[in-house]
Amino acid sequence: MYHNILVPVSFDPERDVTGPLKVARLLSAPGARVTLLHVIEQVPAYAISYIPADFMEDTRQALQAELDGLAKTLPDAEGVLVEGHSGRTILDYAEQNQPDLIILASHRPAMQDLIWGSTSGHVVRHAACAVHVVR
Repeated sequence: MYHNILVPVSFDPERDVTGPLKVARLLSAPGARVTLLHVIEQVPAYAISYIPADFMEDTRQALQAELDGLAKTLPDAEGVLVEGHSGRTILDYAEQNQPDLIILASHRPAMQDLIWGSTSGHVVRHAACAVHVVR
């Protein structure tokens, strides 16, 4: 059983979040802390001027509300929203918060994943703790 679980959530239709949440329920010790983490990719500088000023704040609020709703389905869970590159930011968050398990949703790799690598592949290769990938 694990006491500090990190569940990165992508809100990608190809990655079902119910699987990782189910695994978190099954593998968490009584009183375990579960963190649902969503990484907002940074908007490139050349595109930022085309986005309305309040759009990003509204998006952050909507994503946080979604995370909070998911967190209510698990005991002692919280939703955390951060900004950065998904693979690196998940690893940085894990390094700072020392989870003993990361549970990731994955999809069948496409050609670009085989060439550049996927987020889940990056986390699996570089995480300092156990990683459970749900497909």
